[in-house]
Amino acid sequence: MKRGHFGGFLAGLTLAGAGLFAASAGAQEAALPPVTIASQGVFYAGGAYTQSKDGQITTGQMFVQYQIPAEKKHPYPIVMIHGGGQTGSNFLSTPDGRPGWADYFLRQGYAVYVVDQAARGRSGYFTDAYGPTRRPNTKAMADRFTDPQSSGLYPQAKLHTQWPGGGRAGDPVFDQFFASQVEDIADVSAIETLNRAAGAALLDRIGPAVILVHSQSGAIVWGLANDRPDKVKAIVAVEPNGPPFYENTLVGSPDWFKDGQIGRPYGITRTALTYDPPVTKPEDLAPTREATSDDPGHVRCWLQGEPVHKLPKLAGLPILIVTSEASYHVPYDHCTSRFLTQAGVKNQFVRLPDVGIKGNGHMMMLEKNNLEIAKYLDGWIAKAED
Repeated sequence: MKRGHFGGFLAGLTLAGAGLFAASAGAQEAALPPVTIASQGVFYAGGAYTQSKDGQITTGQMFVQYQIPAEKKHPYPIVMIHGGGQTGSNFLSTPDGRPGWADYFLRQGYAVYVVDQAARGRSGYFTDAYGPTRRPNTKAMADRFTDPQSSGLYPQAKLHTQWPGGGRAGDPVFDQFFASQVEDIADVSAIETLNRAAGAALLDRIGPAVILVHSQSGAIVWGLANDRPDKVKAIVAVEPNGPPFYENTLVGSPDWFKDGQIGRPYGITRTALTYDPPVTKPEDLAPTREATSDDPGHVRCWLQGEPVHKLPKLAGLPILIVTSEASYHVPYDHCTSRFLTQAGVKNQFVRLPDVGIKGNGHMMMLEKNNLEIAKYLDGWIAKAED
């Protein structure tokens, strides 16, 4: 099958809007190399039978969609795990119809696996098993993702320029994006537990892989690497869930940042990791705040106190942490990098403007220059494979 790719289905558009989107998608596809697919399909990873009020059901399973090119140029596949309130659609296509990251990496010769997290999207949701949900709304999504420059909740928001549309409800690109937003489990610790297990089952099935995560799934990948260190060959963490320990609340000018509740009691996760010396309870990590910040636009990081506990299962893995120029993650993503470094885990922390990629927000895989970012990530992965 020639030129196969995941994305491009645009439901519910006007004919004029669909025509404009198709033209945009066609122009970008023309610049990408053709690809022949050797194999494609879907399966479910993980899960177990559970008794419910309606009888026996399966819970904890993760939907996996894959494509394998006929000409594989890389030894390991890429597994893409989306963030909170999202599904794998984030990687399949952009809301204005351009090729997504899955398409790009497939055409570069990678086998690509895109998941819907357990209890999300095509993985299914059972309320009596998973409990209450949390759901997105248009204002919150616009303020954080598509039009942060208007809400101005953090200093870097004004630099956002790359969203391909107006960024608010009623704009056709935003409407497509918001249509993809879904409910997920209100208990975020349960999300991490379920997907850490399902991700391990996925790697047990397909073998070693590069794991590309975004946002909420950042906390999942640290646990996954802890549990399957021999099967995680590299981690690309795109604005991973953070910062360490305390949630960061966006309050706007003049204070900008405010600590919320403890969100990741094990530093970078909600679930336990293998520390040395062992951590028997989260308090052993003794969260301690830096005395000063890098500048007024960045938070003071919470790191470990003494004695410092190391993360031996993660040590030695190639790890890239990427943050954009204009996301709400910009003020604190450096703290995740510093936490890992303190715990003996070398990592490369890259701010995209430092490599010439400017104007992006948190949903960078959907923005106008998404393939420029994918090319940068591809270059890093290729070096990590050597």
